[in-house]
Amino acid sequence: MPCPSPPSSPYLAPRQVFLIVLLFLVLWGPSGVSCQNDTEPIVLEGKCLVVCDSTPSAEPSGNALGMSVRSGTGRVAFSAIRNTNHEPSEMSNRTMTIYFDQILVNVGSHFDPARSIFVAPRKGVYSFSFHVVKVYNRQTIQVSLVLNGWPVISAFAGDQDVTREAATNAGLVMMERGDKAYLKLERGNLMGGWKYSTFSGFLVFPL
Repeated sequence: MPCPSPPSSPYLAPRQVFLIVLLFLVLWGPSGVSCQNDTEPIVLEGKCLVVCDSTPSAEPSGNALGMSVRSGTGRVAFSAIRNTNHEPSEMSNRTMTIYFDQILVNVGSHFDPARSIFVAPRKGVYSFSFHVVKVYNRQTIQVSLVLNGWPVISAFAGDQDVTREAATNAGLVMMERGDKAYLKLERGNLMGGWKYSTFSGFLVFPL
């Protein structure tokens, strides 16, 4: 009488395990988890999900997993200079806004050259710097970075023994979408012009 065959083992043979692992690598291999900014994958119930966010931009929108999804067009930067000594009458008579007549960089087009005002496209931390030159002017000047009508950073230039001197400062500012930033002459005058002055800013990171 032949002997009955032993019951099959509940465990997989090494060859079967190898084939399953190989199949997993083919289907879920490096191409499925690669990311251009080397973002670490997030494991959710045994599945691998990679979130890439190398250049965040517009306001994040949530999804079912509670993650933010952003596009890659959020670069914001500007740099403007004063190329002539001509003084607009609007600055001395009404707004005291310091105008710039040449744009070096305006990525995103959020700096309005006609009004020399930057409008924040989204909430975030922004960096600003300015360098306002007074020429043949013995008066002390005070220049402020104004955010929504309120001065947040100021600089002074008041040396009477030099023909050219600059009020210079820089700092980080938190802005909401639609906030406006510009330079204002708070004290003194720029009757000699402010050629070679600069005003620059960029988005450091969104919030």
